[in-house]
Amino acid sequence: MVRELERSVISGGFMVTAIFAGLVSDGWLIRFGTMSHSPLVVIVAACALVPLLIAVGGFFVVNPNEAQVLQLFGHYAGTVKSAGLKWANPFYSKKRVSQRAVSFESGHLKVNDLDGNPIEIAAIVVWKVVETAKASFDVDDFARYVQVQTEAALRNLATSYPYDSHDDANLSLRGHTAAIAEHLKKEVQEKVELAGVQILDARISHLAYAPEIAQAMLQRQQAGAIIAARTKIVEGAVGMVEMALERLSRNKVVELDEERKAQMVSNLLVVLCGERSTQPVINTGTIYQ
Repeated sequence: MVRELERSVISGGFMVTAIFAGLVSDGWLIRFGTMSHSPLVVIVAACALVPLLIAVGGFFVVNPNEAQVLQLFGHYAGTVKSAGLKWANPFYSKKRVSQRAVSFESGHLKVNDLDGNPIEIAAIVVWKVVETAKASFDVDDFARYVQVQTEAALRNLATSYPYDSHDDANLSLRGHTAAIAEHLKKEVQEKVELAGVQILDARISHLAYAPEIAQAMLQRQQAGAIIAARTKIVEGAVGMVEMALERLSRNKVVELDEERKAQMVSNLLVVLCGERSTQPVINTGTIYQ
């Protein structure tokens, strides 16, 4: 693994001035040698022109949120990150590496969830390069590497959780999006660490049952939701009936025998648990007639 070395180079503005001054001086020497008929001066001035022309090849530009990775004959020489016109050894080869945030959306992957149900899932990942040396030398194509590792992490995530769960204690892909997104971000970060990439955000962008079971799972999901809702309704109704009987007994509003209590409980449960509004029947007699 190559460790990143941030390198300071000469300002391009300073080298423009220096090379321009050298070219002017060299031109004056050639003119002086020609006018004074001094071949030696002309030869020296012509030889001095060669390194000046070679030095021109050392200029390069670093844009904001970009870096230039320098290599000298195959050896890593450092990374320039400060923006502006720069100058370095003309024999350095330079490779631009963007450090801007990149948004990537995976394809729709068909996998089985924890319960074995086939589902379709996709994710959006936002990432950027933070270690230019790793991105340049430790992997062949860091952008492609991030895409492949993201899809691998997404597949592993989908098999670790059920699509849906009515129990709040158990995490599910559909019901706990924040926790699932944090898990996905952490897992992708572990896989792309080798490429010098930092994951800024990871979210599921598409989640659905596979078409071949979508209708059946929708009916199952609706049935489960109805059962869960009915359970809550019954629990609440029983609590209200208990409270009513307790308050009637405590406040001595009316004395009910066991048969009347059972009838009252039945009527209250019908009213509280019924899907439709009930039609009241007023008893104009006593509670026993």
